[in-house]
Amino acid sequence: MRNNIVHIGAGEWTYEIRAIVDIADKLKELGIKTNMENIGDPIAKGEKIPKWMKKIVADLAMKDCTYGYCATRGVPETRQFLADRTNSRGHVQVTPNDIIFFNGLGDAIQKVYGLLRRESRVIGPSPTYSTHSSAEGAHSGQKPVTYRLDPHNNWYPDLDDLRLSIKYNPAISGILIINPDNPTGAVYPERILREMIELAKEFDLFIIIDEIYLNLVYNGQTTRPISDLIGDVPCISMKGISKEVPWPGSRCGWIEVYNADKDVMFERYIQSILDSKMVEVCSTTLPQKAIPQILSHPEYQSYLDERRARYEKFSNIAYNLLKDVDGLEVNRTNGAFYMSVVFERGRLNNQQSLPIPNPEVKTLVEDLVNKPNVSHDKRFVYYLLGSTGICVVPISSFCTPERGFRITLLERNEAEFTKIFETIAEVVPKYLGS
Repeated sequence: MRNNIVHIGAGEWTYEIRAIVDIADKLKELGIKTNMENIGDPIAKGEKIPKWMKKIVADLAMKDCTYGYCATRGVPETRQFLADRTNSRGHVQVTPNDIIFFNGLGDAIQKVYGLLRRESRVIGPSPTYSTHSSAEGAHSGQKPVTYRLDPHNNWYPDLDDLRLSIKYNPAISGILIINPDNPTGAVYPERILREMIELAKEFDLFIIIDEIYLNLVYNGQTTRPISDLIGDVPCISMKGISKEVPWPGSRCGWIEVYNADKDVMFERYIQSILDSKMVEVCSTTLPQKAIPQILSHPEYQSYLDERRARYEKFSNIAYNLLKDVDGLEVNRTNGAFYMSVVFERGRLNNQQSLPIPNPEVKTLVEDLVNKPNVSHDKRFVYYLLGSTGICVVPISSFCTPERGFRITLLERNEAEFTKIFETIAEVVPKYLGS
């Protein structure tokens, strides 16, 4: 090319959650039965949408208004419904104009980071959901800046590490919180959220918080919406229906903006996000119109309770099967539907393997692990997939120096779910001892 047309942050776009699917598909072609535990799509794992919810969507599909554009910020009555829900808690108050809809939180994440001044950094957790870390790194053209989540302390944030990182990096302008957390399944108690808000206040930062799993908390754990605690600190809360309803194919998410009027610069930044959305016209209309009817339906809470109970049961099955496996650091999942397991330091190397009976699969896996710069946990993930058909994601792909894997809790068949984790518990010692 005459000129270099590649964006300065192009190298930061990674999404191993999807990338490993291509490898699993090749194994399927070779006759391997796979268990796809890599991506948080409840529908793909057999989640059944109740008939009352389908009827809401079907009735809306019969209305001509759902086929047209909506307001740039989103459907007014839906934004009013969501604002009323936040305001009814009696803490920070919002108007419908403080809510902006996007085509899924992935879309929102690209806008929120992409419209920051390049020199302004948002420090995020490590490990972190890779859509956040990729977007933050891409906007700046540098590696993401992170604070540590501690696998020896329930995957809670290392607040001393966060404070020091903020103190000695003046480019940091915001803090990202994911609560409940993806990929770890941690749920942050009120105390931790308050301390993080105080750090933002002390250093004059804003907060981005991903709360898409906020209503998927179990095992007796509790947390609070950031709107209850934020005070006058500028904040963007990210929410959606992909995981809770669940309706991931709707691609429907939104941001709630708190305290935009408390800081002129933050207010201008939010306006730039809205201006960018205006160029797109709007987000998809029909899912927005469904939200008030679904979330206020008399059967919705019992439906959500049933899902939480199932995740709680399965989280304990997984934890009990893995917690005593030599070489692993295991925390119980208490929110969302992911579990992150790490190997003890020094237990992995680039010589370990698992037996793979199928010669074509063995060749494929060996070719993959012998490529340059394959991390030790990715090597394990490839051998696990080739040997057992279980597809997980290396934890190193979530912007962390830890080595391990993330696995979902979404398999609905309890016997199959148990077998998956029994298999992992069986093969880890063999792999480490190979």
